[in-house]
Amino acid sequence: MSLRVGFLGYRFMGRAHANALARLPMFFPDAPAVERAVLIGRDEEALTEAVDRLGFDRYVTDWTAAIDDIDILYNLGPNNLHAEPSIAALEDDVHVFCEKPLAHTLEAAEEMAAAARTSDGRTGIAFNYRFVPAIQLARELIERGELGEIYHVRARYLQDWLADPEAPWSWRNDESVAGSGALGDLGAHSIDLAQFLLADRVERVSGHLRTFVDERPVPDGAGGIDGDGGGSETRPVTVDDAFSTQATFEGGAMGTFEASRMATGHDNGNVIEVNGSKGSLRFDLERLNELDVKRPDGRGFETVLVTEEDDPYGDRWWPAGHVLGWEHTFVHENAAFLDAVESGNKYEPDFEDGLQVQRVLDAIERSDERGERVDV
Repeated sequence: MSLRVGFLGYRFMGRAHANALARLPMFFPDAPAVERAVLIGRDEEALTEAVDRLGFDRYVTDWTAAIDDIDILYNLGPNNLHAEPSIAALEDDVHVFCEKPLAHTLEAAEEMAAAARTSDGRTGIAFNYRFVPAIQLARELIERGELGEIYHVRARYLQDWLADPEAPWSWRNDESVAGSGALGDLGAHSIDLAQFLLADRVERVSGHLRTFVDERPVPDGAGGIDGDGGGSETRPVTVDDAFSTQATFEGGAMGTFEASRMATGHDNGNVIEVNGSKGSLRFDLERLNELDVKRPDGRGFETVLVTEEDDPYGDRWWPAGHVLGWEHTFVHENAAFLDAVESGNKYEPDFEDGLQVQRVLDAIERSDERGERVDV
């Protein structure tokens, strides 16, 4: 029997997850069968095109009309739409997979996690970079103690799509919708990756947030949501363009985090490095098939191509050296989540993991506001 899936949202993340579901039968034939049952959105004209392109049976413009007809809700909408539909689905024991960050506020994230605790539905949050083979290998190396005692974690996530002051305003620039800017959009990934790799939590932070461009243009008549710029109207930017943070982990490691959507020359530079008493490792998303490793007997970093058959996910795809791409992380992620739904086993990262990251985001904002170091 197929699992009936509903997507709330059909643009960037909708395409990524629809592509993943289409790939599963070919490369993960043991994954549960999925029926792409219903696509949910507001723009009926866009929905009529997207429903066929993404392989869905039908569409609705009201998410409440879909909950009773699906087994899994993929909540891929803007951050302020994460809480209400997800909570309603969980109250009906519908499984929920949600985009990151978990919500636009800590209060909403707390409510979502509370709903998950009392539901028979499984939850997942879209920290897809956990499912990069090189990251999986990095976690294994740390778990085996090959890096020794962990001293440092440093992570940066740099993009430049807002570097131009004339780049158009969108919901990602609106605090009431997004919650935060580079902090939640990019920093959430880095914080989750660090906590995942170390199997440890951030305990204290000292944060600094900055907005470089105070207002941006929106196209005439576009409402500032999905337009391409070019109009005379402008709207204020009410979120951060960049942030940096010093952090302390519960286990004693020191951490530094940085993210920006205005770092000229960086398309998608998601880099994380871990230093220990015996060795180090370094990962760069723009070289996602590689892991740089400093071993105890090495003079420096060695670049390892993580595509061998015995590497994580290596038996699922191509012969060694035939590299994978960004979209494959979604295939791995969906395979794991759907397996948890079918088997009843725990899935990670779930809403509790999303809540933990949200607490760190909130602490960074509080630290910036107060000008002092704060506890998570």
